[in-house]
Amino acid sequence: MSRAGTTPITVALADDDELVRMGLRVLVEREADLRLVGEAGDGHQALALVRSTRPDVLLLDLQMPGLDGLGALRAIGGDDRLAGTKVIVVTTFEIDHYVVEALQHGASGFLLKGNVPAELVGAIRVVAAGQALLSPSITRRVLGLFARRLTGPSAPPLAWRSLTAREREMVAWAATGRSNDEIAGKLVISPDTVRTHISRAMVKLGARDRAQLVVFAYREGLQPPDEN
Repeated sequence: MSRAGTTPITVALADDDELVRMGLRVLVEREADLRLVGEAGDGHQALALVRSTRPDVLLLDLQMPGLDGLGALRAIGGDDRLAGTKVIVVTTFEIDHYVVEALQHGASGFLLKGNVPAELVGAIRVVAAGQALLSPSITRRVLGLFARRLTGPSAPPLAWRSLTAREREMVAWAATGRSNDEIAGKLVISPDTVRTHISRAMVKLGARDRAQLVVFAYREGLQPPDEN
């Protein structure tokens, strides 16, 4: 089913491996609600492609010749005209400091290349809907391992103090990498309630997206709740 019932989600691919691009292309093109708008083999081409097509979602490899994926991501994240494009980093490594940097520079999440066939389509839809794609296990391992190395902007103390207890709780749950539906299931509340609290927290903290909210939470030392 397409977004809003009519408009397909536009997708661009950037990977220097032609076989990988071919596989991604097949997965995207077989879905009625997704539309492929172009492919790129390096970071320079990826940046030009995004600027010319303004896709809803870019699938981006980090390791590419010339301008690498991280460089392209920095350029995309630094251009307000490209704010409508969400980036999913497609990486070979489950724990990689580049992934943390990618989140800091505006990636909405990441997939492991080995898991792409099973997860790709759902990932595109999740990210296009405005949620971050951060699986609980990978979120904890990556951000937990590299939290002390995180640099860049964080939310000011006054912003954190402005959160209600419920908003702070929702941010803690968001930091586990769970979706709104998953959090709602854990707390036995509606997904709309979760969405409302997280949206308000993002506005108060000045988080550009849910992925940055997770980074803010880890930098603040906000611990996810006991899940056992």
